[in-house]
Amino acid sequence: MPVDHSPAVRRLRFAAAVLTVGLAAGVAGGALALLLHTVQHLAFGYDRGTFLAGVEAASPQRRLVCVTLAGVVAGLGWWLLHRYGRPLVEIGQALRMERPRMPALTTSAHATLQVVTIGLGSPLGREVAPRQLAAVLATGIVRRTGLSSAQCRTLVACAAGAGLAAVYDVPLGGVVFTLEVLLGTWALRSVVPAVLTSAVATVVARLVVPDEPVYRLPALPFSGSLLLWSFLAGPLVGACAYGFSRLMSAASDRAPRGNALLWTAPAAFLCLGLLAIPFPQLLGNGKGPAEVAFTAQPTLALAVVLLVLRTAVVALCLRAGAYGGLLTPSFANGALLGIVVGRLWELMWPGTLLASYAVVAAGAFLAVSQRMPVTAVVLALEFTGSQQEVVIPLLLAVAGATATGALLHGTTASAARESPRRPRGAYASRVRRARSASSRRRYGR
Repeated sequence: MPVDHSPAVRRLRFAAAVLTVGLAAGVAGGALALLLHTVQHLAFGYDRGTFLAGVEAASPQRRLVCVTLAGVVAGLGWWLLHRYGRPLVEIGQALRMERPRMPALTTSAHATLQVVTIGLGSPLGREVAPRQLAAVLATGIVRRTGLSSAQCRTLVACAAGAGLAAVYDVPLGGVVFTLEVLLGTWALRSVVPAVLTSAVATVVARLVVPDEPVYRLPALPFSGSLLLWSFLAGPLVGACAYGFSRLMSAASDRAPRGNALLWTAPAAFLCLGLLAIPFPQLLGNGKGPAEVAFTAQPTLALAVVLLVLRTAVVALCLRAGAYGGLLTPSFANGALLGIVVGRLWELMWPGTLLASYAVVAAGAFLAVSQRMPVTAVVLALEFTGSQQEVVIPLLLAVAGATATGALLHGTTASAARESPRRPRGAYASRVRRARSASSRRRYGR
């Protein structure tokens, strides 16, 4: 029987695929959120309340054991994946293919490992796992639809954004992330499926994900002090965020992928567990220190210590070979940095709530560290449920931070072209092999 390829049938088929992908993304996000909460409650022995409250209530010995176990799981799990699994395909790589394909079993195991280790105390973000799982489900769905290559790529990107929307209950953030970061276009043909998939995924995930902001904040009134602070602090936040992203990239690039994983990951997480005895706020994907910044009115000293230690442990775990996202760690670091700079500003112009500084700096830090200024603004507002009064200071800070980050990126790239460093050790071997392979492709050798 001949297949009907009329425009109406093609549009109907695409619409059905959009809804199916949104449903799959919602199931993926909800399932991983449920897994995360189950692991957290079992590991740290609490029934209700926030993760930070549960970790603080757990004994120091329990914290140390759980985090060390996370290191063992991370080292053994990713060693097995690297050794026996198919090569991982990142979402960006899949979107550059004619027909996006991702290894289903390896990607699912990779996402599950991220969530389990984060539930046990890993300081990395959980947002990558639902994006990957939703994307791999979408690749399986679109292969059976007979859609064009462009439509398949669009739906895989929409699935990844919808996975983010589902796990954090940020439907608008998922839409903007898809368009700004993954697709790089605001064309109507991309906007409509992005909106639909994020909406469907968020509704489905609400069966297990609470319909409320990630962080509970008091009312944040607008003030001239906050406005001026945002204008002046934006470039400083941008410079710090740029340095953070460079440090994390270097740590991830040098992470082991072979037998060394079996000892580097447990050792790194053991160090994290020891630090978590006096500072339980270090554990988890960054929600704990962000909650401290938004609601606990921390002292300047505590904010500085948590900021430095959070940066160090995230880099340490990445360098040891663990995987996870940097969205929520960046947001948390920005909030802590906002408290630090805000406390100093209070000496000259008091009267603004500390939470206002934290929200503004968190959005600006996220914008630069993840290179997504529009998405960062939307996520900062959806994460915190902030009112309209904070929008203008947030936009000012994001603009200043983004301009500073772009300037530093251009300066660094120019310096690297003029005087490239000679890499050493195992990293040098990888660089030489990559350059040799690139040379052979370029000159047909």
